[in-house]
Amino acid sequence: MTAVSEHLAHPMVDRFGRVHRDLRISLTDKCNLRCAYCMPPEGVPWLSKNNILTTDELVRVAEVAAVLGIEEVRLTGGEPMLRQDAVDVVRRMAAIEGPSGPLEVSMTTNGMALPKHAADLAAAGLARVNISLDTLSKERFHELTHRDRLSDVLAGIDAALAAGLNPVKINAVAMRDVNDDELVDLVRFAARSGCEMRFIEQMPLDAGHVWSRVRMVRGEEILESLEQAFELTPLPGRGAAPAERFLVDGGPTTVGVIRSVTKPFCGACDRVRITADGQLRNCLFAREESDLLTVLRSGGSDDDIATLMHRCIAGKLPGHGIDDPGFLQPDRPMSAIGG
Repeated sequence: MTAVSEHLAHPMVDRFGRVHRDLRISLTDKCNLRCAYCMPPEGVPWLSKNNILTTDELVRVAEVAAVLGIEEVRLTGGEPMLRQDAVDVVRRMAAIEGPSGPLEVSMTTNGMALPKHAADLAAAGLARVNISLDTLSKERFHELTHRDRLSDVLAGIDAALAAGLNPVKINAVAMRDVNDDELVDLVRFAARSGCEMRFIEQMPLDAGHVWSRVRMVRGEEILESLEQAFELTPLPGRGAAPAERFLVDGGPTTVGVIRSVTKPFCGACDRVRITADGQLRNCLFAREESDLLTVLRSGGSDDDIATLMHRCIAGKLPGHGIDDPGFLQPDRPMSAIGG
């Protein structure tokens, strides 16, 4: 039971009127793949285990966030299922109630642990999953991730569907001369499987800071490729969702395109993020963080947590600024920030 004072128990609204309802929580920075757009083959230095938020700390922050209007919690990583108590985290998060009802708990994962854990996650209250899959080629998967695990990811998709973690969304980062020849095949695979395919423009969040706008496959190019094979009908009612969604050949299959770089949705962004080591971020590309870890471990009250959250959101910029001449890529890679 939280003890947030009445004067703080209100939604988190920034200077531009954006109400924040979506909390992304990174359970770990560790991952068992080495995707080229995220980290180098040798990996990156992991966060200190002593600085990783405990489950009790995660739940406490989520309880305060629910009082402040958060309605959905997305568990991310790294690979969230590398956290040994991930199922218990889901169970405890799903039991939290805010003014609008229980939190909706979802997860972004590489899917490799789902054959073993999908049923337990569903029973614990996980609502749905996003599974990363950039290629259907065994050889290309190995080249991209430096692991021979494509069959495990495909089995994870089947397990998620069998467990009822719907809608199962498959996320692919479109990469020039890497997998941009597979876009149509990926949509057809998703349609056969009963999943929704989502393509994401590659963002400047790699550990090596080698992202290139010229090399990036633009959302417009993704749509042009798909329109050579399908009739795409725009779906209305996007709201704060990151993906523009389209019916494929009249439905029921849909495909989404996330144009974070070329057509950003910052004006409707309702997300706030907590890294695995307890740093609060008001934007994926933020250069500054607010230190929740110290508040939690120095005897801070629920009011202190709520105050820090409100202050963090109040400082949110109007957009991520990738197109600004002075844009600087975040120091942390995606694996440390959480998706």
